[in-house]
Amino acid sequence: MMNKVFNNALEATADIKNGATIMLGGFGLNGIPENCIAALVKHNVGDLTCISNNAGVDDFGLGLLLQTKQIKKMISSYVGENALFEKQLLSGELEVDLVPQGTLATSIQMAAMGIPAYFTPAGYGTEIAIGKEVREFDGKMYLMEKAIHADFAIVKAWKGDSAGNLVFRKATRNFSTSMAKAGNITIAEVEHLVKPGEIDPDEVDVAGVYVHRIFQGSNYEKRIERRTTKI
Repeated sequence: MMNKVFNNALEATADIKNGATIMLGGFGLNGIPENCIAALVKHNVGDLTCISNNAGVDDFGLGLLLQTKQIKKMISSYVGENALFEKQLLSGELEVDLVPQGTLATSIQMAAMGIPAYFTPAGYGTEIAIGKEVREFDGKMYLMEKAIHADFAIVKAWKGDSAGNLVFRKATRNFSTSMAKAGNITIAEVEHLVKPGEIDPDEVDVAGVYVHRIFQGSNYEKRIERRTTKI
């Protein structure tokens, strides 16, 4: 069996080149691949197209790659907490595709399933519809959206084994499970790396056949994007 285990994020991401398209898992700041993002900063690869639910915040997550201007284009659904993102967008430094969250999730899922395109009502009658095929089904108008693929899919799981089987927790499943199946090469960092057989097959969210590289992560911050309290 092919050895999928790498020593760390720097090794696992060493062949990511300038101009790569990368999916990065997580939901908000929850479950993002912190170690791999830090490694990409150290590798200093540029002109990246990053596909993610969230663009991070100014000093965390994808915000670190925005700080170093390594990202050429973002494809995201929520970017409201990142002032640096806003500044680069308005100045023309950063290309941005804002995609409805359900459309983004479904487009990634379609890539994972090998389906090239699908129709959705989301975005019809808005700027999102410009240049897209429109069809009517049962009296309702739909846009054709294409599946979204990536050169690399980078995800963080709660637990994984050396064969690449992954277990996610709670909201981190929202994008990461589909992304792990939609990249040409999938890299997984995990909080707990175990031996094959230590994960109950019924608990596996992503089968090891989809995962090409895996390593034990460390020093996770688990930041809160917007803390709210009630008196």
